[in-house]
Amino acid sequence: MSPAVTLATTRRILTQLRHDPRTVVLLLVMPSLLMLLLRYVFNSERQFSGLAPALLGIFPFTIMFLITSVTTLRERTSATLERLMTMPVGKLDLLFGYAAAFGLLAAAQVSLATAVSVWWLGLDVAGSVWVLLLVALLDALLGTALGLFVSAFATTEFQAIQFMPVVVLPQFLLCGLLTPRDEMGWLLNGISDVLPLSYAVDALTQVTRSAEVDGTLARNMLIVAGCALLALVLGAATLRRRTP
Repeated sequence: MSPAVTLATTRRILTQLRHDPRTVVLLLVMPSLLMLLLRYVFNSERQFSGLAPALLGIFPFTIMFLITSVTTLRERTSATLERLMTMPVGKLDLLFGYAAAFGLLAAAQVSLATAVSVWWLGLDVAGSVWVLLLVALLDALLGTALGLFVSAFATTEFQAIQFMPVVVLPQFLLCGLLTPRDEMGWLLNGISDVLPLSYAVDALTQVTRSAEVDGTLARNMLIVAGCALLALVLGAATLRRRTP
């Protein structure tokens, strides 16, 4: 890997996004608007605080997955990746450059959503707000990495969006948001144990309910970060120059 090439890729993606204000607004504002909608759907701080921690991770995860997978596919179908890969540029340089660019946007996105939820909508956080922000950011980065990975298997933007029911929805249903994971059947519980979003939701819930930073919280955060890194490495291994 070359840090210079990675940074150059990051700058290029950020420059392109600067000329696409609708995408930037979607990335930055949509999770906050969804949290605002959730707050007034329940019209109760207690109910909001029960669901908001998990959704504070799920909303950025889903949005970053969609935006990243479609954007990366567009780079390949427009032959941008083919031109770049004729140069002495490694696949990891490209993937980590994309991840860094979208990671910066994810940091701004999650920071805004967390600030709105905690200081405006009344989300009760027993632990550190900074730890809550870090876990939500890791979740957004996980969505970014998975979006980069699955884009290699799509040939059209519509196909990239079709991966959402395969990658995102099962994790949403089994992460413990709708029902506690230990109350599921043994098969569903076993599947949830291998899905990274389950550990992100567990970490977010723990931060909001306890001020203690223990080994379980650290393990859950490391699992989410490790899955994001693994998805990037797999994405580099499956990255193609162009779509056939």
